[in-house]
Amino acid sequence: MKTNGGRRRIRMAQKKYLQAKLTQFLREDRIQLWKPPYTDENKEVGLALKDLAKKYSVKLECCENEVEKIIEEIRCKAIERGTGNENYKKTGIATIEVFLPPRLKKVSNFPKFFSLVLFYRIAETFGFQENYIKIVINKKQLQLGKTLEEQGVTHNVKAMVLELKQSEEDVRKNFQVEEEEQNEAELKEKQIQRTKRGLEILAERAEMVVDPETTPYLDIANQTGRSIRIPPSERKALMLAMGYHEKGRAFLKRKEYGVALPCLLDADKYFCQCCRELLDTVDNYAVLQLDIVWCYFRLEQLECLDDAERKLNLAQKCFKNCYGENHQRLVHIKGNCGKEKVLFLRLYLLQGIRNYHSGNGEEACEYLNKARQLFKELYIDPSKVHNLLQLGFTAQEARLGLRACDGNVDHAATHITNRREELVQIRKEEKEKKRRHLENINSLKGMGYSTHAAKQALHQASGNLDVALKILLSNPHVWWLNDSDPETNSHQESPSQESVDQLVYMGFDAVVARAALRVFRGNVQLAAQTLAHNGGSLPPDLQLSAEDSSPTPSTSPSDSAGTSSASTDEDMETEAVNEILEDIPEHEEDYLDSTLEDEEIIIAEYLSYVENIKSATKKN
Repeated sequence: MKTNGGRRRIRMAQKKYLQAKLTQFLREDRIQLWKPPYTDENKEVGLALKDLAKKYSVKLECCENEVEKIIEEIRCKAIERGTGNENYKKTGIATIEVFLPPRLKKVSNFPKFFSLVLFYRIAETFGFQENYIKIVINKKQLQLGKTLEEQGVTHNVKAMVLELKQSEEDVRKNFQVEEEEQNEAELKEKQIQRTKRGLEILAERAEMVVDPETTPYLDIANQTGRSIRIPPSERKALMLAMGYHEKGRAFLKRKEYGVALPCLLDADKYFCQCCRELLDTVDNYAVLQLDIVWCYFRLEQLECLDDAERKLNLAQKCFKNCYGENHQRLVHIKGNCGKEKVLFLRLYLLQGIRNYHSGNGEEACEYLNKARQLFKELYIDPSKVHNLLQLGFTAQEARLGLRACDGNVDHAATHITNRREELVQIRKEEKEKKRRHLENINSLKGMGYSTHAAKQALHQASGNLDVALKILLSNPHVWWLNDSDPETNSHQESPSQESVDQLVYMGFDAVVARAALRVFRGNVQLAAQTLAHNGGSLPPDLQLSAEDSSPTPSTSPSDSAGTSSASTDEDMETEAVNEILEDIPEHEEDYLDSTLEDEEIIIAEYLSYVENIKSATKKN
């Protein structure tokens, strides 16, 4: 038995489907509704529209009156767009179609000046607080410091307004007084800035030499849990991408879709800075595409985001590259692919929804049935989860284990236990690898090389200390002159006589020794190693550096100034990092864990829409 709300949703879904289908027919038949014979000189509807409605109602096997009403709505929309085009040519005022949260309707005709003007105009028109909205145009957040032209915003573009929902506690406080309301808004903005700063700190630490025992930082692992070697040039972008993704996923879990989407779009921006080969190594980029489209759907904004299809196709391609054809690579690495089927269920579901809203009923039905079949395979008997809980496993471990073992409780218990032991071993090996890496860096630093140079050389040498040293000795001009590490970036006024005498005692010419010390800023070890490696002389390019270098007076910061400020900044950074760490799940396969409760409801809902379309066509 359907409720009034359920019937209303079905009618709305049917209407959206017919709109999409009719738009598809009009495009295929190259029908221009804003021109005669469908529109007269006064922009009123022409008699030919009735004939068109009759033709398409037969083709769709549905009510002629309903088809005529929808075609008329499409015609009026086309007229409105044409009027906007004419107005744009005459006045330069562009039309930006604004899609608001579901509780409000959409409007258009906002002047195209600076993005800040548009932002505040939207906020003022619809009664939003500026601190509680985000605007997405061309799949990116609107940047207030740039003009709309600089951000690719053109005439007839679509903009989506996201309302950042507050917690119940925030709402309660906001009802008190205006001053407190403003304070809450400022706190919200500060939280966003803390998130950004926290992620930047964690990403920067990944490029530094830190003790993993005492200093938290971000690392990236493959499907087995082992760290991945990442080119230094791409490490920071990838870290920021994954950090924003985790933050967005945390909001998704709390169903705060309006807050999640900006984080996910930021993650997408940073992922796009990484090379294709790197993105094919991990499945994170594919999962991100699903999460973004899931947000579109939950925000009821699928109709205004034409890149949903592109993102879903991209996700499917990335899964194939990462998991292999028919998941062979995944099965080879992990022994099964049961847990990852959750991702494909959501992929098929979203493809079904997108096809439905595009008027592709048969394709929608096909994808929705594939999603339903996967749901049946992945459904977990609650009693089996309870049995595993009794054995001391968590509910998350139980779900993941049961899906990996096709629902067999005994096999799942063994799988979870083995995985726990395997992770303990992997973490032990990774810890040892990080310890050796830290020692190798310190060894090279002890020879006079900077942290940056040591890390770069070790990366090229795949962690081999001897090979890294050879690389550094063979390319001193690269590793020293291009280094920006502040710890080694201080010039001496001139080499000390004692340092020169040390090199002369080793057998080097005094003039060459002084030049080498000038190049290496007084570092005797580096000067000696380079001269020895090059037969007692400096390479030609370093000889030029020695001539060009000029004494620079050294300065030292005052220890008495800024102590209190530094302490405060350190506390703020710790707070920012801790907020990020709270949202990073402990289980490495958290993104594969789902009760599938939402998916079950949505699959049934959209299959009912498809069935209602079939029933409606049969009746007519």
